[in-house]
Amino acid sequence: MWPNISAAPFLLTGFPGLEAAHPWISIPFFAVYISVLLGNGTLLYLIKDDHSLHEPMYYFLAMLAGTDLMVTLTTMPTVMGVLWMNHRQMSHGACFLQAYFIHSLSIVESGVLLAMAYDRFIAIRTPLRYNSILTNSRVMKVGLGVLMRGFLSLVPPIVPLCWFPYCRSHVLSHALCLHQDVMKLACADITFNRVYPVILVALTFFLDAQIILFSCILILKTVMGIASGEERAKALNTCVSHISCVLVFYITVIGLTFIHRFGKHAPRVIHITMSYVYFLFPPFMNPIIYSIKTKQIQRNIICLFSMHRRA
Repeated sequence: MWPNISAAPFLLTGFPGLEAAHPWISIPFFAVYISVLLGNGTLLYLIKDDHSLHEPMYYFLAMLAGTDLMVTLTTMPTVMGVLWMNHRQMSHGACFLQAYFIHSLSIVESGVLLAMAYDRFIAIRTPLRYNSILTNSRVMKVGLGVLMRGFLSLVPPIVPLCWFPYCRSHVLSHALCLHQDVMKLACADITFNRVYPVILVALTFFLDAQIILFSCILILKTVMGIASGEERAKALNTCVSHISCVLVFYITVIGLTFIHRFGKHAPRVIHITMSYVYFLFPPFMNPIIYSIKTKQIQRNIICLFSMHRRA
């Protein structure tokens, strides 16, 4: 059986009932997209350029910034295409590829946050062994493991989408392709595609959150045991940025889950808006959090702007 390539293309949806306002709605979207690209791009440049930032903590931060950039570049073209030019048609192949990257990168981001929690746990609990435990090769292995987990785990639910017949409406509920949207349009048995994501979420997002929470409790216990108040504040401050990023990510995940699960009678525009908040808010906030709370990043940003002014 060959893939269902002869079917009509999928139709993306912006904000139903607000089509006339799409050009105005596109302004904040475009501003956020540009901010995400500039913020995360700047972080990557600073970490690459400054050798004092060539440490495990900043390598993991670079992974987070890279993931946020990829999420933005994956979603931006179709969202802005719908809002600016009402370009709604999307081929099956492009749609499945976008869905694959969107969901894979979400799991990658959760994995990176877990790796960052491990980094802070080692730094606080066993500071004298930090460099011997988190060597460059080990950081690379952790990063590769996070990427493989994200990209391989999404193959099983995405591949069947290529073979399903689509005889119902081809209209999707967002201006981007999501697995849960596409599978509902299939005229086939989608039991596997319904069950697998639930198990996957439990083994990735939920499990990661549990481990991160447990590591935070152990870190807090260690910090509270430090005699010097100044040293205690310094140790706690190194974790504030990471905890803030974790909260931003998981609060949006929980918010989106609650809206989809319990907000069935809420206006459709609320569901759509929450989905965009989930995809845009963490990539927008992460560079801001690290530039405010991390002195080395803050200092490098100031130096970078000073150089441009002198030039």
